[in-house]
Amino acid sequence: QVQRVESGGGMVQAGGSLRLSCTASFSTYAMGWFRQYPGKEREFVAFITWSGGDAYYAASAQGRFTVARDNAKNMGYLQMNSLKPEDTAVYYCALGDGGTSSARYQSWGQGTQVTVSS
Repeated sequence: QVQRVESGGGMVQAGGSLRLSCTASFSTYAMGWFRQYPGKEREFVAFITWSGGDAYYAASAQGRFTVARDNAKNMGYLQMNSLKPEDTAVYYCALGDGGTSSARYQSWGQGTQVTVSS
């Protein structure tokens, strides 16, 4: 079973930055990042292919967030800049087949809270 742990969440003021990290015991999966608002379904933020050669972003993340991975270290990252209060959510990393649908990911982390104050 693939194991993942996210870290790096916290509280930041609007306009600030946070970097989320995700450990993964296998590198032959695409890595996705999703977020979830209270009472809502998880929504796609970004994903990166297993090789790290391609990355895709939700419109809300494009230009502000950067997804990356280091397979040698079994680590994935989501760099979030210019954060807005509406980015406040629980963020999850996931491993799977890639794409924007959460159904395409088989293994999920426990989530980390990101709170952006105005």
